Amino acid sequence: MRAPWNGTAQVLDGKACAATIKNELAARVQILREQGIIPGLGTILVGDDPGSATYVAGKHRDCAEVGIESIRVDLPADATEAQILGAIDQLNSDPACTGYIVQLPLPRGIDTNRVLEAIDPAKDSDGLHPTNLGRLVLRVSEEIDSPLPCTPRAVIELMERNGIDLRGLDICVVGRGTTVGRSIGLLLTRKDINATVTLCHTGTVDLAQKVKAADVIVAATGAAGIITPDMVKPGAIVLDVGVSRVEGENGKARLAGDVADGVDEVAQWLSPNPGGVGPMTRALLLANVVEAAERQARVK
Repeated sequence: MRAPWNGTAQVLDGKACAATIKNELAARVQILREQGIIPGLGTILVGDDPGSATYVAGKHRDCAEVGIESIRVDLPADATEAQILGAIDQLNSDPACTGYIVQLPLPRGIDTNRVLEAIDPAKDSDGLHPTNLGRLVLRVSEEIDSPLPCTPRAVIELMERNGIDLRGLDICVVGRGTTVGRSIGLLLTRKDINATVTLCHTGTVDLAQKVKAADVIVAATGAAGIITPDMVKPGAIVLDVGVSRVEGENGKARLAGDVADGVDEVAQWLSPNPGGVGPMTRALLLANVVEAAERQARVK
């Protein structure tokens, strides 16, 4: 049990932590290159959505920082499902592509699940392929040698790299989306972490009561300011993961996290948004690419 907390929250700095991870990955990439193995990240972008284009461009800048090659596949907004599946087949069979992502959302009328399930699980850089999630379900104590879901892994690694021991802690996850809520419990309840997880969502009764009982709160709903100071136990660890667009006082839209102002006066640790889990997610996507290349090196 932690001592009572009275003070301002310490920051879980995702930018600094991600920079450290990138430096570590750059060293590992150099070792792989010396063995003749060059990691490559592929992206499939359909259409010209500005947000998606910016996200993909950021991925390739990250690659350049650590020595990973970039493979871009850009398709028009009117691309057919068959054309998208063809691009997936291309990257599945391309030995230069160690891992890749299909940028979401896809245009209306495209079966997103069918597209994502066509990805070779070994090249699943997001770590969300049904095969890889299934391995997480099955492997409670065994070593996992498949890609891990990036954002849940980012949440955990951000805490662990700041010296936070999660063993035995009660963790409340707010939000049941595929990217975080539905998968993070699979990692947190593995025996090497051994936390206890409560998953809350829009159907949860007495949400505030369940959140306030937690040692750690992972807010991943995309509902601005849903976690208020009165919902947080003094000394808790709070990670702001969700992002939504809200209208500011000037009438312009701005990005907002799930954690309301004032939580930093109650929590012991708080990840900011932006600057917390987001940079870590990007760094750990690169880690999935490098780890896939290292597995390739072991069987070469």
